[in-house]
Amino acid sequence: MNSREDRLAHVVRRALAWGLAFASIQAMAQSDSDDKEKQQAKQLKAVQVTGSAIRSVDYENAQPVFTMTATDIKKTGLTNVGDILQQMPISGAQGFSKAAVLNSGKEQGGQYVNLYNLGEQRTLVLVNGKRWTTSLSGLADISTIPVALIDHIDVLQDGASPIYGSDAVSGVVNIILKDHFNGAQLDTQIGMNQGGDAATEMASFTVGTTTRKASIIFNANFNRTTAVWANSRRWTDSATGPNHVYDGTSAIGPWGKYQDPRDTSRTPPFYTQNHTGGYDGNGVAQPGFHEGVNPSDRYNSAQQMMLQQPTELRSLFTSAAYNFTDNLRFHATGMYAERESDQTIAGMPLQSTTQAGYPVYISADSIYNPLVEQGVAGQDITSWNRRITELRRQTHTDAKSYHFDVGLDGDFELNNHDWHWDAGVNYNKWDATSRGSGNINLINLKKALGPSFINAQGVAQCGTSADPISLSSCVPFNILAGPGATGNEAALNYINARTLSRQSSEVKQYTANIGGGLFNLPAGEVQFAFGFEHRDLSGYDQPDSMSSAGYTSDLAAQPTDGGYHANEFYGELNIPVLADLPGAKKFDIDIQSRYSDYSGDIGSMFRTKYSFVYQPFNDLMFRGTYAQGMRAPALMDTFGGGSQTFSGYTDPCDVDYGSTSNPKVAAACRAAGLGSDFHQTDANGNAVTTTNAQPPSAYLSGVGNAGLKPETSISRSLGLVYSPSYIQGLNFNVDFYSIRIDNMITTLSASTILSQCYETGAYCDRFSRDQNTGQVVDMQAGNTNLGWMSTSGYQFGFTYNIPQFTVAGADIGRFQVGMNANYLQSFKQQATPDSDVVSYIGQWSYPRFRGNLGINWNRGDWSAQWDFRYYGSSRDVCNYDTECSNPDYFNNSWGSDGYNHKGSITYQDLNIAWAAPWNSSISFGIRNLFNRKPPVNYSVGNSSAAPYDPAYDIDRYFYLQYSQKF
Repeated sequence: MNSREDRLAHVVRRALAWGLAFASIQAMAQSDSDDKEKQQAKQLKAVQVTGSAIRSVDYENAQPVFTMTATDIKKTGLTNVGDILQQMPISGAQGFSKAAVLNSGKEQGGQYVNLYNLGEQRTLVLVNGKRWTTSLSGLADISTIPVALIDHIDVLQDGASPIYGSDAVSGVVNIILKDHFNGAQLDTQIGMNQGGDAATEMASFTVGTTTRKASIIFNANFNRTTAVWANSRRWTDSATGPNHVYDGTSAIGPWGKYQDPRDTSRTPPFYTQNHTGGYDGNGVAQPGFHEGVNPSDRYNSAQQMMLQQPTELRSLFTSAAYNFTDNLRFHATGMYAERESDQTIAGMPLQSTTQAGYPVYISADSIYNPLVEQGVAGQDITSWNRRITELRRQTHTDAKSYHFDVGLDGDFELNNHDWHWDAGVNYNKWDATSRGSGNINLINLKKALGPSFINAQGVAQCGTSADPISLSSCVPFNILAGPGATGNEAALNYINARTLSRQSSEVKQYTANIGGGLFNLPAGEVQFAFGFEHRDLSGYDQPDSMSSAGYTSDLAAQPTDGGYHANEFYGELNIPVLADLPGAKKFDIDIQSRYSDYSGDIGSMFRTKYSFVYQPFNDLMFRGTYAQGMRAPALMDTFGGGSQTFSGYTDPCDVDYGSTSNPKVAAACRAAGLGSDFHQTDANGNAVTTTNAQPPSAYLSGVGNAGLKPETSISRSLGLVYSPSYIQGLNFNVDFYSIRIDNMITTLSASTILSQCYETGAYCDRFSRDQNTGQVVDMQAGNTNLGWMSTSGYQFGFTYNIPQFTVAGADIGRFQVGMNANYLQSFKQQATPDSDVVSYIGQWSYPRFRGNLGINWNRGDWSAQWDFRYYGSSRDVCNYDTECSNPDYFNNSWGSDGYNHKGSITYQDLNIAWAAPWNSSISFGIRNLFNRKPPVNYSVGNSSAAPYDPAYDIDRYFYLQYSQKF
């Protein structure tokens, strides 16, 4: 193999290493030594590459693999693997991002990777080629992996289910840790936003020794990031941004409101208590009392909200290896990680029917009943609301990850062909405990709002003077008082619900693999690999018992418990078809297949992948893949108990807003006993005045389905790598990709369940109606296989090692430049067979173009990196006429007319490093050098406290790194 062919082979393996603007330009600077390294490569043992089970010394990969080294990672200034991978142009929005403080899942606080926006659960995470710890929902928290211990990261940007099995639909992240280390090293970093928050502290200590026979490595890691509060930035101190602060306020404020029970009209007004004066229903002036909601009564919940939550991670890692002989080896890895995270959101917007199954009224005999003050006796107040600003809702989650793997591997020769085998056990466990406060104990609240009196000591006491309840058992609560006036600390403690919930997931994996050469063809050796894998998955979710029963203001969740197992066989065959011929320097075909057999109703599947490499001449290589993929249901998908939601829906039988104009629907509604004057009611029991209204009671969503089948996928890629001999140091790559997922595992919406029932007769068993009112009750929006999602686009990039030159005879160092980008051609989804196909292209998190550009300089002990991160323009929903650049546009993804154009944004990062003579390195960096502010985005869907996309930087960030070797 000549030097140009050698260099192209090197380029193929490195071509996508510019997946981030700061990718390894320094590594590419070693082109002068590439030829020597490749000449030595034939003497090296074969290695396995990500995406293939076949081991090879010289492997031109048919699959697009992005590689990032430890040096590249350090230059980012980021201390979390999730944040690092989020910079890739193909990374999508994270459902559990740092800014998703409203997300109640126990995964919140971790970091996950979402390739192509197809979902975190469809990206497989490996560490040293082995499956990593996952939650009940099938998500792998990569923040638990110490950055200082990473040798490199491979990201296979293509489907790989035939080799790796379930979850490898959109791609595979394979994090390779250091396997040999001599001495000790301390890595530290501190950093902070320009605003003085989001401070980071990282310290990692590694010690190890490596000999010809054995190696052992130990690492201890600490990583902490502090909070960012929503009210600390002008553009986030309102739920609707700085231009429409009032619209971001809530009508349920800290001043209590109630409806007069004597008013029998369809929509009786609310009266605000203990605030600015007004008039009562009889026209009598009432100081501190008025009808309706004035602007000053409303509340800006962002004042109590986190924008970014704090996290603290501690981990211990060890690995050991021992060579019994040159052909028999032992290896083991163990890790323990503990992540603590906190969430704080605004006080509960409490209502009398927060839990419809357990309504709480203000007793007619309560000393705090406002009607008593007006001279009205004997009237319970059954409809009231107030935000309990004195008790912020807080959640502390402690998530612990355990990983252990042990195995043997060896080599042997068969018929003059090298073979390799390995067998091992892989164990992963994830335990999470959440402790909450700030929600309301409704049992205690009911007592606190019940009968009360002033005792002989002048103290408010529950009960009556004839039948008192001791102060140690009940504290009266003035629910309608203004902020800070609801009662003493004892009353707040009495109604504060302190909750406890636990979740656990466990995976046991047993593997055996063998592979090697079968025979030789004129073009080279035919290679084969075969393997077996057995996996046992089990887990549980035990929500807080009182919340689960519906006795707190928190959304009730039901317990989850279950498990299943899988037996799988795979095979791979690599066939060299042509070699060293005119117009066919190299042509290889690779075939991978896997048979998976799951317990229960999941069933069995056979998936295959085909790929090719074609090199017509030394400078140019074409590659392509066609892969069938699959994702088995996660434990939560199959066994989930579901949790409450108040998500709105439209009852098709509603005479005003339903679908009764359809004769078939009208007939089905009449058959259900609903008259032609039926009205759906809202959360306050009033007839709805709009579509998609919030229901009067919560219903269960995400209920598990033991009959779920695996998702299926088809992925295609076709690309080229070009390294022109007439421009030394220039390498270019472009790849087309297309992925479609069918049979998607999704939660049915309430609207889909109701409409399908009355239009087709499907899903009618998922809900029931109250025999007296006809309203929907006992809804269970369970999981099912339904709909499809697809995406396609182009990834392209280049690296260029600029030839060394001098200025006025002086050496000014070496420069390298590189770029990687993604052009999104299409992203579509259809939720049900009869629903519209929705296109997301160009919307938030789906920009047409996203890319990174980096420039690297190094001279002697000094180096510098200047990076550009580009996010293309996007469309935002027209929430306001004043912010609507195209009012005539209609997109069914958000169901309203118009969009507002959001311009592109480019961040610039700078890193300067010095290799100190005392065996250490010091670097200083600034991310978002020019302090670009993120755009306000009203269609952002990340459970954030503000219209903010967490993919964007909050503001300028400074950091300092120091590493010392001993």
